[in-house]
Amino acid sequence: MEHLSIVTTGGTIDKIYFDDKSDYQIGAPQIGDILQAFNVQFRFDVIPLLRKDSLHIDDADRELIRQRIAALPTRHVLVTHGTDSMIASARVLATIADKVIVLTGALNPARFVGSDAVFNIGCAVAAVQTLPEGVYVAMNGRIWDPAKVRKNVAANRFEALAAD
Repeated sequence: MEHLSIVTTGGTIDKIYFDDKSDYQIGAPQIGDILQAFNVQFRFDVIPLLRKDSLHIDDADRELIRQRIAALPTRHVLVTHGTDSMIASARVLATIADKVIVLTGALNPARFVGSDAVFNIGCAVAAVQTLPEGVYVAMNGRIWDPAKVRKNVAANRFEALAAD
């Protein structure tokens, strides 16, 4: 991988909490600082596209994300995204050819001690370098096909869809 484009859309990974009432806002993307701290040996750029909780990402936002990624000159794209609607966005991105696109996020903000953000980012970076063209979700130590996964809100994890 020569170069990685990282598109950020907000979500829990970039949330900043202000008080015990859980008031928050989506802060600046954390992924660039995380990758620099770990001295990664590839070039990357961070493209902050949205700063939204994924519950507020709508079809127009998904189309904006799709258009922006389709227009990128790079083949490898990592997308940070809120987990609640990550799968819906991944399914829209599946219309893009000739790229490896991996979506990841966090169930706890990257700024929190013990957050899953760094682990998920690491899995996503490995996935985007090794997988064939297509769209994938990297969460909970697994790489998922967006057509075969769901977020289990009660268990706070991603899991395979039940076979019909």
